[in-house]
Amino acid sequence: MGRYLALDIGRKKTGVAVTDTSRIIATALETVPSGELEKFLTDYIAKNDVEKIIYGLPTQMDNSPSESMQYITPILNRLKKVFPNITFIPVDERFTSKLAFQAMLDGGTTRKQRRDKTMVDKISATIILQSYMEQEKFSKL
Repeated sequence: MGRYLALDIGRKKTGVAVTDTSRIIATALETVPSGELEKFLTDYIAKNDVEKIIYGLPTQMDNSPSESMQYITPILNRLKKVFPNITFIPVDERFTSKLAFQAMLDGGTTRKQRRDKTMVDKISATIILQSYMEQEKFSKL
C-alpha cells in the first residue's frame, strides 16, 4: 500500500506531510524551498512507495482561484510530468495556515517557534493531508 504525500506549495517554500504505510496517520515531514521540490520528491519517491500526492488548492472565499495559483500551477504541471504514475488530488486549503497557527498555540509552542514559517508550512501540509484522509474515509461509508 503506497503512502499519501501532501504539499502546501508556496511561492518560496513548500510544506510536505506524509502518511504512514498503512495510511492511518498524517505526519509533518519537511519544508523545502519550492525551487528544490522536484529534487526532494524524486529522492523521497525513489525510497518510498507513494500512491497519491495531495496538494492544497488556494481559493478565495467565492471559490475563485487565488492569485498564488500563478506560482503553483507551473510547479504542479512539472510534477505531474515527472511523476506520471502518481495520482494528484487537489484539496481546498482555505484556513489551513490559521489552523496550523492555532495548533501551534494549542500545542504550547513558544513565540519564537511560532515565528518559524517552516513549521507552519509543515503543519499546513499535515492538515491538508488529514482533511483528505477524512474525506476518503467518509466516502467509503
